Amino acid sequence: MSKTKIVFMGTPDFAVKSLEALYKDDYDIKLVITQRDKKRGRGKKIQYTPVKQKALDLGLQVYQPEDINTPEIVNLLKDIAPDFIVVVAFGQILKKEILDIPKYKCINVHASLLPKYRGAAPINWAIIDGEKETGITIMEMEKGLDTGDMISKASIPIDTKDDYISIHDKLSSLGGELLTRTLKDIKTGKAQITPQDDSLSSYAPMIYKMTGKIDWNSSGRHIVNLIRGVVPWPVAFTSYKGENLKIYKAELTDRINKEKSGMIVKVSDEGLFINCDDSTLIVKELQFPNKKRMQVKDYLKGNTIEVGTILE
Repeated sequence: MSKTKIVFMGTPDFAVKSLEALYKDDYDIKLVITQRDKKRGRGKKIQYTPVKQKALDLGLQVYQPEDINTPEIVNLLKDIAPDFIVVVAFGQILKKEILDIPKYKCINVHASLLPKYRGAAPINWAIIDGEKETGITIMEMEKGLDTGDMISKASIPIDTKDDYISIHDKLSSLGGELLTRTLKDIKTGKAQITPQDDSLSSYAPMIYKMTGKIDWNSSGRHIVNLIRGVVPWPVAFTSYKGENLKIYKAELTDRINKEKSGMIVKVSDEGLFINCDDSTLIVKELQFPNKKRMQVKDYLKGNTIEVGTILE
């Protein structure tokens, strides 16, 4: 019996576990398509995309087209005649001509419980919005943005200690596990296709640097969720005496006085106590310009932070 032929399209770390899962399950991965390499870091050196690096480690053929929808790529995919095209955070929109190529389906591994959080940043926004759970949806691809029929789902809880990094890693692994099971179900006719209810949909737009700006008039819970949802980038931030102050970790306590929101009302090894709309935030981990990310108690060993300062 011939192996199932796969063309895999993906770019960031999130997609790596799905590629590994297909490789470990002995699928015939004919081609890996990923975005162009970019210059990164202070030295501005060219770095491979995470998917390219993993594909090369596995001895797989890699292609990096500037535009996936050119006649050259379409003809290449037709020549391969894959059973499935698997797309995981690839970063380009596929036209219908490509979506129609696979023998079975062109499927997408999406990091939310669709139809909630369609769009570019579902993990971030699920955390920022205070959701109690999230998950993976594997769907058929169509021309709309994450609107295709759902094939399978799996969920995980979002704990109050989870942040973007922890949920990203959990969902990346879950995506790989669900992907291989779903492909088998499609081939054997066991998969159950469910249309999305558009009336229940929500959108998860791209995260920008300013997404991380803290509004101290917000509720404490919203601010903590924002902090958790925007690490490692762009990181939640505020302004202390004109300096950019990044906040990586914080906890909530009852409001300790009636001073205005945004005021530092206490400084101790326990953290920075900052009033917000309905509570007081205790900042545990921070970073000032030209300094390392560190615990507040460590920062205070050689620096001072003034009580009464209003953060902006």
